[in-house]
Amino acid sequence: MTTGDGAKGGRTRKWKRAASRILDLAARPVRTAHGKRGVVLQPYRGYGSREEVFLIGRVFKQSRTQHGGGEEDIADHLRDIGRRIARRSVAGATVTARFGGAEQRVETDKDGYFRVHLRHQPLPPSGDEWRSMDLTLDQPEPVHARADIFVPPERCRYVVISDIDDTVMFTGVAGKLKMLWRLFVQDAENRVAFPGAAALYRALHDGAGGDERNPMLYVSRAPWGIYDVLDEFFRMHGIPVGPVLFLREWGITWKSPLPRKAEDHKRELIGNMLRLYQDLPFVLVGDSGQHDPEVYRRIVDEHPGRVLAVYIRNVSRDADRIAEIEELAKAVTAAGSSMVLASDSLAMAEHAAGLGLMAPGAAAKVRAEIDTETAGGAAPEPMRSVSRRDLRRTVTAEGADPNAAPPNLVVEPTSRRRS
Repeated sequence: MTTGDGAKGGRTRKWKRAASRILDLAARPVRTAHGKRGVVLQPYRGYGSREEVFLIGRVFKQSRTQHGGGEEDIADHLRDIGRRIARRSVAGATVTARFGGAEQRVETDKDGYFRVHLRHQPLPPSGDEWRSMDLTLDQPEPVHARADIFVPPERCRYVVISDIDDTVMFTGVAGKLKMLWRLFVQDAENRVAFPGAAALYRALHDGAGGDERNPMLYVSRAPWGIYDVLDEFFRMHGIPVGPVLFLREWGITWKSPLPRKAEDHKRELIGNMLRLYQDLPFVLVGDSGQHDPEVYRRIVDEHPGRVLAVYIRNVSRDADRIAEIEELAKAVTAAGSSMVLASDSLAMAEHAAGLGLMAPGAAAKVRAEIDTETAGGAAPEPMRSVSRRDLRRTVTAEGADPNAAPPNLVVEPTSRRRS
């Protein structure tokens, strides 16, 4: 065999493995929590406190399948995907949730989704912040499932709420095939996650004490159908898992091919979390490319004193986006907090370490991860402190060169700048 034939054979095997992994992930939900007649009870990760918990899940019908070809049997995977496409939501189904000595019965909506909001009895001590909720589908047929619920330990100090798309990872959540391609086919240099993002989120989860297990709550604009892809993305990159909440079910069908309007769901979700964890401050992480600055500005206005810092990943030079970031900076500094507009994870980590949100050596780990992922590329831009009034001028001046890295800027409250 020639060298060229060997290389070609290696590429063929790589493509086959990648295709098998993509298909296996796409077909995964069809093989779990089945009833006898193909009814599936699928819970997502939930979250809660020492008094109450929240969970979202779905019930749908799907024809059963038998597998005999192994994990890399592409034909089996394709048949599973066909069953997944043809599945039908089950509206009006009754689900019973049991957690912490309490019980609640809920019904699925017209898309088959159910929502559990359960006030429970005091939980026994546990060394694990992940607790189990028992779920039973009462009708149309009995199906049992278990859901994971994150209940933060008493030693946690704050809550992190983060966007995902263009914040933790490069744009691609809404483009499912592109996302799968990046995860399983492209090489390491064609990254999905922003350099240093995984180390940054591990440091926030661990906190200054190193074992605080601060809640990590992720909010995405994607539909629930992308849940398994994101779950795999978090696992592959070593990012702390947590409940992933989507703004809505897109509701795409052959008769209605356009997603439903999101409206104000993201702000409502975050508001619910603020009320749930009423004794804890919050850290908000987002990006400049969508509506995170507008949503976060209203959160800061409506909940004064609850937000420790806002970190915005700078991914857009659009003038309208800069104007919204200015308004966010105004609200944040008026509340006595800080806003960081950064193009890299290290700037966020250094600022968070300065506020005592993570261990002193955590920023160095973020820097090391960036160096590894970029193979010794350009050094991150240094952080500069600017006033809110100088924010637009600084960003615009440096944005004249479209190839230049966006600046890393921090806007501090007046009292902190003077000190």
